Amino acid sequence: MTENQAVQQKSVRRNRVAAAACVAAALIAVSVVGTRSATADGAAPSTAVAAQPAVVAAPAPGLGSAALVQSEDYFQQGLNPVGATVELTGRQGLSACSGEQTMRDLTKGRATAYASVTWTFDTQGLLIESAASAPTGASAATWEQQLVALVQSCQNEPAGHWYYGAAHTLTAAGGTAHWYQSYSGDGAASGGVAVLRSGTRVALVELTGPATSVEGITTAALKRLAS
Repeated sequence: MTENQAVQQKSVRRNRVAAAACVAAALIAVSVVGTRSATADGAAPSTAVAAQPAVVAAPAPGLGSAALVQSEDYFQQGLNPVGATVELTGRQGLSACSGEQTMRDLTKGRATAYASVTWTFDTQGLLIESAASAPTGASAATWEQQLVALVQSCQNEPAGHWYYGAAHTLTAAGGTAHWYQSYSGDGAASGGVAVLRSGTRVALVELTGPATSVEGITTAALKRLAS
């Protein structure tokens, strides 16, 4: 083997290693299942830097599962979570009111990142949170308005049908949330829904089944979204 051939082989190996690192960093899939200590925390993706000098654009900020509601947020609300499933595709259904619509549908796939979690409890009921990171503050404001309109479309329902109650607004950790108690057909409180926004992040949280403090869960979720 000549010296030139050896140099060429080394160059090819370096290119293959760099390409493999880029592909690995682009693939993310998370599924978490646990007991009382279950958590939706996720690790931040690693970053590889080429050895040779280059101009590299800064990556857009991600939206990991750590920005979603966590197991410890439930305990003071009297809920005992037993499992969580996290996805980063934006294809989780938004709420009982939205039917089959997902965060990816609402944002038309323009978010820089998506994250969702489905929590189950040791009693009947579950919590679903779907979040998206917008490329600009203007986009985030538009998506927030669309989510609020979606929820409010289910405030006026025929007698005997479940519905969302009046809107309540709260602020925490620099973010804003609009939350609504949910009522069954006989008028009993049963969970609720909330639209959250913090900076360029937006989310919708819906708790079904157990009657608990929707305001408390909303506050915890907003603080996580702002972290």
